[in-house]
Amino acid sequence: MASPWTERATRAASDAHPAFEPPAPERARRDATRAEHRASTPNARASASNAAASPTPAPAPDALAQHFKTAMRRLTSTVSIVATRDACARYGMAATAVSALSTEPPAILVCINRAATLHAPLMRVRRFSLNLLHERQLELIAPFSGKLDHDARFAHGEWRDAHGVPMLAGAQATLWCAVDGDFSYGSHTIVIGRVDSVSTAGPVAPLLWQDGAPCAARALAPCLHDAQ
Repeated sequence: MASPWTERATRAASDAHPAFEPPAPERARRDATRAEHRASTPNARASASNAAASPTPAPAPDALAQHFKTAMRRLTSTVSIVATRDACARYGMAATAVSALSTEPPAILVCINRAATLHAPLMRVRRFSLNLLHERQLELIAPFSGKLDHDARFAHGEWRDAHGVPMLAGAQATLWCAVDGDFSYGSHTIVIGRVDSVSTAGPVAPLLWQDGAPCAARALAPCLHDAQ
């Protein structure tokens, strides 16, 4: 074990002559003491705290929203019209944010912007029809996408009342639903529609929405269908 005199002499020699290197044990002990002193200063503690608290930078909200919209243009969906009746007035809107939820019980999900004219009456009456458009019903997209007042929209297409709400004649399918649950998320309400009646017509030929424009479905290699 080195004496206090030896430690002082070694430290003095090292400070006076930068090229002088004390013995390895003494050098390690000195470096550890200096590191401990630096870590205990207020500035060092603050820097460590800030480094631990700083999260990974997230993308700018506007940029993320644009990337999301670009990605969703690659998601192809059937165009439907959600319709309801409140007293003497009819309300409807074109929708693509529709999905099957379950078969037991039969149920669907529909996402509706709370700013849509359909939203308030639907939340009141809690009943609606979901009409899946045929590819020949392309002309119904514009009037049911906010281009006309709510009741004026129903001058386009052949509509009649069934099960208390409007239904579209010639649709690929119509599902009559009772609102069985609703949840707010962001700008939309997620509506659970419990299906109590269904009507289908003709061969499968839905009107689709892809990359911001309408399109039609087409079959792929026939052998894939034949193999099923």
